[in-house]
Amino acid sequence: MKLKQRVVLLAILLIIFIFTKVFLIDNLETSAASREDQRAFQRMLSGLRVALDPRLEHTLQSPWEIAAQWVVPREVYPEDTPELGAVMHAMTTKKIVKADVGYKGTQLKALLILEGGQKVVFKPKRYARDYIVEGEPYAGYDRHNAEVAAFHLDRILGFRRAPLVVGRFVNLRTEIKPVATEQLLGTFMTVGNNTCFYGKCYYCRETEPACADGDIMEGSVTLWLPDVWPLQKHRHPWGRTYREGKLARWEYDESYCDAVKKTSPYDSGPRLLDIIDTAIFDYLIGNADRHHYESFQDDEGASMLILLDNAKSFGNPALDERSILAPLYQCCIIRVSTWNRLNYLKNGVLKSALKTAMSHDPISPVLSEPHLDALEQRLLSILATVKQCTDQFGPDVVLVEDRMTLSHL
Repeated sequence: MKLKQRVVLLAILLIIFIFTKVFLIDNLETSAASREDQRAFQRMLSGLRVALDPRLEHTLQSPWEIAAQWVVPREVYPEDTPELGAVMHAMTTKKIVKADVGYKGTQLKALLILEGGQKVVFKPKRYARDYIVEGEPYAGYDRHNAEVAAFHLDRILGFRRAPLVVGRFVNLRTEIKPVATEQLLGTFMTVGNNTCFYGKCYYCRETEPACADGDIMEGSVTLWLPDVWPLQKHRHPWGRTYREGKLARWEYDESYCDAVKKTSPYDSGPRLLDIIDTAIFDYLIGNADRHHYESFQDDEGASMLILLDNAKSFGNPALDERSILAPLYQCCIIRVSTWNRLNYLKNGVLKSALKTAMSHDPISPVLSEPHLDALEQRLLSILATVKQCTDQFGPDVVLVEDRMTLSHL
């Protein structure tokens, strides 16, 4: 064999060897990642049932110190949280030492300071569990039980990007009024035999107060994130205009995602995939009100999209607002870990897992059966949407490995 032929043959063999090695390594890494996804899913299932117990068995710290130390740039709480029940127990039982009007926003809430100096946001009950909120998908008052359900769904999906939320009953007469600021106290009234308040917010009206059952008010409390992690607010690229007859660009431009990919922080890093995870999360809970979102300040796109303010959810189980999924079906990419988790939750697992996760909450049952059933149907819609993407572009384009260095340009 001539020297030239030998060189060509060796070059071909070398190329075959390199491609085979790369293919095998990639498959091994992918397989290992999938196995870890499966193990993480099983760990999540085994830890779903959180008993609210005051005991802190693994530390001498206060529950507030523990929760503050959990927060890191890519998660609000870790996968392994043996003290979660104790922190949530403290949220629902610790003495209220101060009550004030909520931070600025459109919906009624109160800012409470619990014993030990921990801030929580209290959202009062406005609707019965089976009440159907008619109209636009973002219509109606905030739903306190939606905050509770959304937190547990965040756990089930493995995102861990939602602040801790738990239901709580408060006595407005004995727990709130004695420690209320003048600004909050001035919004209290009596309607029939019920104590009510209307607070201060953009849509807060004296004619539309939230009323307790007598003096006892059901609500949710959301744990305030540590002050050492200041938040930065961003306009959501798929936000709505909230103006009748005026569409946002994404609502008529099918190539809109291409434009988003060319702008920071969506041109590289994890933020665009976070947006798509959030679209999936919001579609499941029926939240079409994510007009802004928060991340940690000065993060240059590296920190997570924090799943704050999920109360405009679970309003109408019969309404499937597909436009919430626009980031998914317009960009046609999704994390492999998210895709795997969604598949593990098929065939009734999601409904069962969420019921189990919420069963120990003080305001259980948190959701009505129609809302739980709606979650199952919406999950199937998400899986079908991803399949349409993979059929069109191929799984290698659509399914993005978490370990990959991301560049969307």
